[in-house]
Amino acid sequence: MSQRLQRVDELLKREISAVIQRDFEWQGQLVSVNAVEVTKDLREAKVWVGILGGEPEPVLEKLTRKHGMIQSKVMRRVKLRNTPVLSFRHDVSAERGVDIVNLLEEVDRLPTADEPAE
Repeated sequence: MSQRLQRVDELLKREISAVIQRDFEWQGQLVSVNAVEVTKDLREAKVWVGILGGEPEPVLEKLTRKHGMIQSKVMRRVKLRNTPVLSFRHDVSAERGVDIVNLLEEVDRLPTADEPAE
């Protein structure tokens, strides 16, 4: 991936995250923008959203329904030749990380074998 696309991805991630945190209420859920992947022609952007503390479907539906408003607010601050169409996807990496930490804690509590005497 080119360095320009990486900068655009990071800039969009920061701005989309700011709009989502400022303009939406998430009753007891933690919603974060984990990554943005823009196509080379800057026409589409996949927005990977992490959702903890509830069902992801209502959050994704709300974001998809309001994607035009989010796009317009982001593009007022980010000047690009093309305005990428945002599509929101559920990113389960945070949930997997929590599951792995829980498994490691569970393994740590298991009894261990005694060390052999010399």
